[in-house]
Amino acid sequence: MADKITTHKELDVYARAFAISMRIFHLSRQFPREEMYALTDQLRRSSRSVCANLAEAWRKRRYEAAFIAKLSDVEAEAAETQVWLEFCGACEYLPREICDELSQAYDGVLRTIVGMISHPDSWVLRAKQ
Repeated sequence: MADKITTHKELDVYARAFAISMRIFHLSRQFPREEMYALTDQLRRSSRSVCANLAEAWRKRRYEAAFIAKLSDVEAEAAETQVWLEFCGACEYLPREICDELSQAYDGVLRTIVGMISHPDSWVLRAKQ
């Protein structure tokens, strides 16, 4: 699986997370100004962090424990983003349907990340013997 992929940008899960993050960015541009340094910032940061931590995990795959630890960070950031999306719906900054759609998209990202954590042998680089 990982043998054919040469960069984190080629990971399907990275492409999905990046697309969701960009959608969040564009949607959040309409949020109230008073939320700029609160909800808007937190939502954007956590969604972008999913992608950044995936890139870091990809570069740490020489060491299984480091790879898994970084993927755990990805998992945490995706879950955090889901919480911020919940607030967006509750504060009526976005329609509930859009918040649910984005949260479900993160559920898909989370399933992939948990799969990678559960089966690191498919991803971790092994020394050539």
